[in-house]
Formats: sequence, structure tokens, C-alpha cells
Amino acid sequence: MRRTKKRNLDFILYRASLLFFVVFLAGCSSDDDEDMGNWKIRSVFDGKPRSSSAYFSIGNKGYTGTGYDGDNYRVDFWEYDMDGDYWVQKADFPGTARSAAVGFAINNNGYVGSGYDGVNELRDFYTYDANVNSWSAIADFPENPRREALAFAANGYGYFGTGTDGDNDRKDFWKYDPSSDTWTELFGFGGDKRKGATSFTIDDKVYMGTGVSNGVYIKDFWMFDPETESWTKLNSLDEEDDYSIVRSNAVGFAIGSYGYIACGTASGTLGSVWEYDPVYDIWERKTGYEGTSRQSPVTFSNGARAFVGLGRSGSLYLDDVQEFFPWEEYDEDD
Repeated sequence: MRRTKKRNLDFILYRASLLFFVVFLAGCSSDDDEDMGNWKIRSVFDGKPRSSSAYFSIGNKGYTGTGYDGDNYRVDFWEYDMDGDYWVQKADFPGTARSAAVGFAINNNGYVGSGYDGVNELRDFYTYDANVNSWSAIADFPENPRREALAFAANGYGYFGTGTDGDNDRKDFWKYDPSSDTWTELFGFGGDKRKGATSFTIDDKVYMGTGVSNGVYIKDFWMFDPETESWTKLNSLDEEDDYSIVRSNAVGFAIGSYGYIACGTASGTLGSVWEYDPVYDIWERKTGYEGTSRQSPVTFSNGARAFVGLGRSGSLYLDDVQEFFPWEEYDEDD
């Protein structure tokens, strides 16, 4: 009888130990997934802290300017050297001081336009020649002036759309041809109206989503093919129960064959980061931004490296910058 009781006790202890071991391994696996991705502090922005700045990247240089610093709308413009990790002030943006403008780059030229000057939404656009550090006016956007729009470049053209004109959120898209300095309206986007959306480009395809309209955060996600200038709807940003990607005023960037959405706002500022796999149309959570959570930051990327910084958290305007390493484990001592 005593021997039987001892065997039963030994069996119970064995099962308990096995269960603990399985739970421990599961916990370790969960921690590893959650901790994948690391942020490293880079050179603080030399200009005044601000949010809602325009930005674009040319090679290993990032450019940003305009924005709002809590008191004033800005026109100063800056270059960030990814290799040297330093900032250089460039020629001021020549248009009206503004925030919530867009930026994109075609070859060695950057383009900045639209936005808000504190009174009116704007439609004017300018091109920046990085080789000679000079600005020139180009054709105004021909439709309603707007702010918090979306812009990207592909196949030697600029694309611009969505945003708000102050009375109505928009969903139209337009193509800018730098060779003829003309705008042409495109048709075929079946998504929702929105402002504060974001995008990234992987293998010449542009992926677009997020944003807000009439107080509702937008869940649809789309792929734009520049070759056919057509849109394909992908899985929604709330496709899985554990997704928390929906937001506005975030930034998007690509590293290698993956896309990323970082920071933004959804009933409060966010620091979370999500990685998109275009092969399987799925998302994975990565280590969140290690600085203050923020909305309306800027991002620079050359396709192999990516940097996120500036923006605001409530009434706190920010000037810090960090670089993201998606395949490194989180290190709090960086």
C-alpha cells in the first residue's frame, strides 16, 4: 500500500514537473518573439523639436523640414547623413510655413507640398535639388487643397492622395509627372476616405493603410502596382484577434523584403511597431520604439536601414532619433 502511494506521488510530481517545463518553454518562446527587434539612439535633431514635418530620403541621406513646434509653423530644412550620423541645415523651404505637408523623392530630387498654415489647407508644391541645395516651384496640385495626405514615388512618378480639405476627408489619388510638370487624376481606389495614412514600398509595390476618418480608425490595407496603376485589397489590419495595427499619423518604411508601421495615435500616442510579410500577407509585432511614444514623426530609409524620430506626445514636441534593427534581440542598454 505504501509503495503504491509512493508510486502515485512520484507520478504526480513527474507530471507537474513536465507541465512546468512545457509552460516555461512556451514563456521563453513568447518572450523571444516579443523582444525581437532593437532600437539604437542616433544623433539628436539639430533643429527645434517639432511634429508633422515633411520628409523624404535620397540614397543614404534623409531630409526633413516644415512642421509645427508648438508655437510656430516652420520653413527650415535639414539633411541627415545616415553613414556619418549628423545633421546639416539646408536651404529653407520657400513656401508658406506649414505642417502636415507631404514629401517624396524621385531620383535626386525631393518634392514637398500641400499642408496647413494654421488658417488654410494648401495646394502648392516645390522641388528640392539635393545636388545644388536649391528649391523651385512646380505646378500646384489642381484639386482641393489639403493636409495630412499621403504621397509616395514609383517608376519615376509621384503619387498623391487622401487627406482632408478641412470640410471633407478625401480618397482621390493623383499622379505627378516631373518631365511635363503635370498632375493627372487616377481612378480605381476602392478604399475608405482617410487622413493620416502611411505607406511603404517593397519590390516596387506600394503598400498603404491606416488613417482616420470622422473619428473612426481605418482598417483596410491595400497594395498599389505602379506598372498597372491598379489597387489590390489585402487582409484587413484587424484580420487577427491579436493585431493592434490600426492607427493614424504613423510612419511606414521598408527594410529588405519586409514593411513596417511604427508609432502613431489611436486614442493616445503609440510606440508599437508591426512588421508586414508581403508573401503571406501577415503581420508580426516587433519591439516597440524605445523612446517616448509619439505621433506624426518622420522616417528615413534607404531600403537597408531605417530611422524614426521627431513628432510629438501630447504637447511635448520631440527631437530624438533612433535606428531600428528588426532582426536583433532587444537590448535595453543600447
